[in-house]
Amino acid sequence: MAVKTGSFHKNFLGALAVLIFFLGSGATAQPQPPFAGQSPGAAQDAEFLPVDEAYQQDFLFSKQGASAIFQIAPGYYLYRDKLALYRIDGDQKTPLPLTLPEGEVIWDDYFEKETEVYRIQLEVPLAIPRTDGPLQLEVHYQGCADAGLCYPPQVRHFSVDPATGTAEPVSAPGTGAGASPPPTTGSSSSLALPVALLLAFAGGLLLNLMPCVFPVLSIKLLAIAQLPGGRQRHGWSYSAGVVLSFVLIAALMLALRAGGQAVGWGFQLQSPVLIAALAYLFFAMGLGLSGVAELGGRLMGLGSSLGTTKGLGGSFASGVLATVVASPCTAPLMGSALGFAVTQPAAVALSVFAALGAGMAAPFLLLTYIPALADRLPRPGPWMDKLKQLLAFPMYLTAVWLLWVLGRQTGSDGVALVLAGGVGIAFALWLWPRPDWHWGKGAVAITALAAAVLLLPRLPAGGGAPEAAGYWQAYSPERLESARAEGRPVLANMTAAWCITCLANDKMVLASDTISDAVRELGVVALKGDWTNQDPQISELLARYGRTSVPLYLLYPADGGDARILPQVLTRDGLLAELRAAAGAGDGKRKTVSR
Repeated sequence: MAVKTGSFHKNFLGALAVLIFFLGSGATAQPQPPFAGQSPGAAQDAEFLPVDEAYQQDFLFSKQGASAIFQIAPGYYLYRDKLALYRIDGDQKTPLPLTLPEGEVIWDDYFEKETEVYRIQLEVPLAIPRTDGPLQLEVHYQGCADAGLCYPPQVRHFSVDPATGTAEPVSAPGTGAGASPPPTTGSSSSLALPVALLLAFAGGLLLNLMPCVFPVLSIKLLAIAQLPGGRQRHGWSYSAGVVLSFVLIAALMLALRAGGQAVGWGFQLQSPVLIAALAYLFFAMGLGLSGVAELGGRLMGLGSSLGTTKGLGGSFASGVLATVVASPCTAPLMGSALGFAVTQPAAVALSVFAALGAGMAAPFLLLTYIPALADRLPRPGPWMDKLKQLLAFPMYLTAVWLLWVLGRQTGSDGVALVLAGGVGIAFALWLWPRPDWHWGKGAVAITALAAAVLLLPRLPAGGGAPEAAGYWQAYSPERLESARAEGRPVLANMTAAWCITCLANDKMVLASDTISDAVRELGVVALKGDWTNQDPQISELLARYGRTSVPLYLLYPADGGDARILPQVLTRDGLLAELRAAAGAGDGKRKTVSR
């Protein structure tokens, strides 16, 4: 018995892409409730207080001495281990000994340890002498809300005069009139919505230049050259696929964050199952472009139905796929916009992500509306078959890169399973009966495809982060605090194996001899955090600095001070100048450590 299967051929990869999109949206790390006592969804409806209303500071003076007072709003608490006070004398910062009362012990799932917290009110006796003039004090603290919000670490400065019993808040040293303000840790939250939308749109435009989007976009441009008419409809269909996919991924991310999971942009790529499924997809697309199987016309818009309404589904699926493969990339300008988005109500946040998708889709849509540009594309001809075969190789390379990422997540066992599944997919596509259906060959092909899919749940769980190499040390909050206590400059690099921007910065800048020598000569402590798999400590650091994903580069100056957030795209000269400034090399304070 023979059955025509042409439509199935056109729909197979399209269905696979849609399946992977929803699989990726639902495949995340195990829930990591960030704070004890949080109920799922509580953060979504809660209205959080400004940090200075949630934690009000005051000072109490008596014959016995002076005390710092924290008035803590109901439903909020302070971490005991985040409290610190310093006395500032010019360039000297001296920690003050603290006598703290016992707090409430809670289990913090976010940090996976027991920790002490304070509620309602805290009084901290101050070991400061009575002097003839005021003292400059620096207060460090951090607190969270039971409903799920954790504020970034806070620093406040006060002028305290024990003799007169007065205390006044003051600006940080060196930030008076005419001085440059210190870098802020949550600058993205201060953006206005129009600015955030503009940054998101510009970031979306730049995503088209990223190597993770190039294979899909290049094939769509090839498809445009074949369109006899109706280009605008395909442009809008592709744009709809991009924008709706961005909004759906963002909505799921926001829902998971409200439910207590520490996720950010690109969170779906922390799932080995999705990485393996994407490797399957790119491998199958490469086989289709190589001519092994006449599949993928509907997905990539290369079939004969491009000029018909039916072919719009292929353009829409191309937009979905472009969004999925864009996830590893963070373009310049995106970080601040997305950091702003996750601090806003859902409607505002989704509008920012929609602007990001609109920016990514805009060049392709513009091309369909400007005939002069579209007409400059080469005319269809025999050369297109050669070009289609050439474009298969970026697909294969993308699949190889995804296997490398999978190896970082699951080890060699996971890679071996997916390679076996890839052989099954190649066998199924080679054997697939065409143009007529034959039950014998078809049953064997379907069995091979099913076996490849059934291997995905057998992937090993994500392992720990690999050991840091070269001058890098593995990031931990303890190492960061220890280096800062020693007065050394610190370069913190939050990265991931699936982050293309991170890998480019590592290879072109951070691994260069110029930067390696500077790190050692200036005594910089270099800490690398690997977010390839979910890591709550890295998620907390990202949230502290208003970021939703990697890369994040932080440079802490020697002898204290706020961290400086470096650009997401690094240059050697720019980073070298920042390292020297952080180490105080220009002020005669250059530090050298033995190799």
